[in-house]
Amino acid sequence: MVQEDSESKDAHPADVGCLSAAESTSEGTKPDVLPNKEAKGASDTEMQVNIVDQHKGVLAEEDYSVFTTNQKRAIMVIGSLTAWLSPMTGSIYYPALNSIAASLHVTSSKVNLTVTTYLIVQGLAPMSKSDLGFPSILSETRGTTHLIGIESLLIAGFSDKAGRRPAYFICFVIYIIANLALALQNSYVALLVLRMLQSAGSSGTVALAQGLVGDLATSSERGKYVAYASVGTLLGPTVSPIIGGVISQYCGWHWIFWFLLILSCAFFVVLALFLPETCRKLVGDGSVPPPWTCVNITDTLRHKERAQDGHVVDEEKKAELRKNFKLIFPNPLGTLLVLADLESALILIATGLAVSCFYAISTGASVAFRDLYGFDDLYVSLMFLPIGVGGVVSVFTTGKLIDWNCEHRRHAKRLNFPVVKNRQTDLSTFPIEAARLQIALPMFLLGVGSIIGYGWMMDHKVSLAGPIVMLFILGYSLIAASQTLNVLIIDIYPGQPATATAANNVTRCLLGAVATAAIGPMSKAMGNGWAYTTLALIFLATCAGPLATMKYGMAWRQARKQKEDMARKQKEDKKADKAAITKG
Repeated sequence: MVQEDSESKDAHPADVGCLSAAESTSEGTKPDVLPNKEAKGASDTEMQVNIVDQHKGVLAEEDYSVFTTNQKRAIMVIGSLTAWLSPMTGSIYYPALNSIAASLHVTSSKVNLTVTTYLIVQGLAPMSKSDLGFPSILSETRGTTHLIGIESLLIAGFSDKAGRRPAYFICFVIYIIANLALALQNSYVALLVLRMLQSAGSSGTVALAQGLVGDLATSSERGKYVAYASVGTLLGPTVSPIIGGVISQYCGWHWIFWFLLILSCAFFVVLALFLPETCRKLVGDGSVPPPWTCVNITDTLRHKERAQDGHVVDEEKKAELRKNFKLIFPNPLGTLLVLADLESALILIATGLAVSCFYAISTGASVAFRDLYGFDDLYVSLMFLPIGVGGVVSVFTTGKLIDWNCEHRRHAKRLNFPVVKNRQTDLSTFPIEAARLQIALPMFLLGVGSIIGYGWMMDHKVSLAGPIVMLFILGYSLIAASQTLNVLIIDIYPGQPATATAANNVTRCLLGAVATAAIGPMSKAMGNGWAYTTLALIFLATCAGPLATMKYGMAWRQARKQKEDMARKQKEDKKADKAAITKG
């Protein structure tokens, strides 16, 4: 939205990027801008054409996606529900930890180890290579074996080259097999190993769901779509522990895995029939039919309707996109390159600490509420409801806060720059970090306070209402902070949303594994109050990273982009030299 004023004269012409298009009424047709003096009286279409012509190089010349708003929402909901499998598989297990320990005749610490290993595999599994602009480095490592888990075959690089749908299929096959085996076993060693296999199958769905967001939504729309993409992952801490507690209490803990098997098979049928291929490297804006490995009913019907409406497939564009289609054996180097970038590392560590605090409290709650309040599995599961409800409230409010902050006068209206709905904007010279982190940092501070409050309340065994309120605030603040940083990391890597999310997954799950392993011994040695205070202070220290990113992030992005452009140019020059030698 634009309004000419005195302040706009000093604004950089590309200071836009995150302006929301939430107020537009049609997808890809109505520009989300106020008409300037010259455009008054012009039609919406003429305004859009004029705006794009005036700002070539900053605004994309074509629509970002041909999918309608309702289609985008439906796709993201399907992806979000499949992403539920990963956090659900972890959290449905928490209320049954005490029952499993008794049934298998092992200690609680050993059963907690199955949670830790689950998180480790969940973090490592989706890592794989994708083209991040370092071709010379990647080519030197081709063929190297990276033993990081079965899912190294799947997400990020695999889905970028082979499509989202084939990656989903492999995830579900592994996950279904693991659930069947877990339901039939009765051994601690089998439980430990199969939980890792189960994690390998489910973890990729989270990265793929975020990949769908990057495929379909521009940075200006990402805030409003984040609720649709995140609702599934938030169902994990909200609904899953209750389901797990009821099943464990009345049917036995084996039936948890039978339930997961039935649910995953049902999800797989829906996904196989109706989820269209969205990978931009294969289908572009959605106007190009997918390769044969990605075809489904939805895509077939959609392209048939487009043909009837007179939309002809651009064969030249189709041929160019088909060059990207490859069934590759990926490696984790692309994800590691994201982690090696300074700006990304600071953001990812902060996100990882936020989620690790979430995991630590969830894991410690099973033992804490049993020992302090004498709860059984069912009542323990109900204690996860406040933290989950706080997270759900956060999901449906944080996205609006992100867009509102970007629309606000200090970020948009004072800038003489247009925003066109469904058109990607060049963010290279826009301080997107500041716009996002102005929402995240207050949530960090609120989360620190709630963690400390929860720990001391549990240490003194206050009325149950106290921990419930703290868990709600904790769920709201930690999810809001991590959700905002998730949007930011995709903004920083707009062309590789799955790879960026995989890097996020690494830090989130590995730090979560450390936190879940440490919180039990820390609580026993220091008491709940000091244990959670220590955790909160470590979390607070990571705020220095986002603060530095707010100040220097744009400069770091520009420097990285220059290196990527140089590396890409060198690669093109080498190809040209080889072609010249061949012709000669």
